[in-house]
Parts: sequence; structure tokens; C-alpha cells
Amino acid sequence: MKLPVVSGREIVKVLSKIGYAFDHQTSSHMILRHTLPPHQRITVPDHREIAKGTLLSIIRHAGISRDDLLKLLKKT
Repeated sequence: MKLPVVSGREIVKVLSKIGYAFDHQTSSHMILRHTLPPHQRITVPDHREIAKGTLLSIIRHAGISRDDLLKLLKKT
């Protein structure tokens, strides 16, 4: 399944639906923390287009599949 072209801010919206909250931003990278222990962190670049490899890494760390990502993007 082909991945969509998404921005960093769209990814933050998707991750907020599964329990991640914006923690802080350092330069062009947004740091999100999960609201439940162990408070896992994910770094999302604040770019207009996220590279495919970066997007795959983000969804892998978040523990969601490509299908889950597409479903969550449709809900935004």
C-alpha cells in the first residue's frame, strides 16, 4: 500500500488521536510524548512533506500500521 504525502503537523494530529501530546519543539523538530507511562517520545520534523522513510519510522515507533495511519488521516 502506498503511503500518502503528509506534513509534520498532520502527523502530530494523527498521533494526538492515539494518546500522544505535544511536549516541545526544538528548531524544526516537534517532540511528542505519550500521555500514559512509560511516556514514550516521538520526534516529528516540522516539514511540509515528511520523507517516506521518516514516516515509516514514526509509525513503527508509534506502534500503528500503514492501514491505521490511513484510517486516522481520513478522520482528520
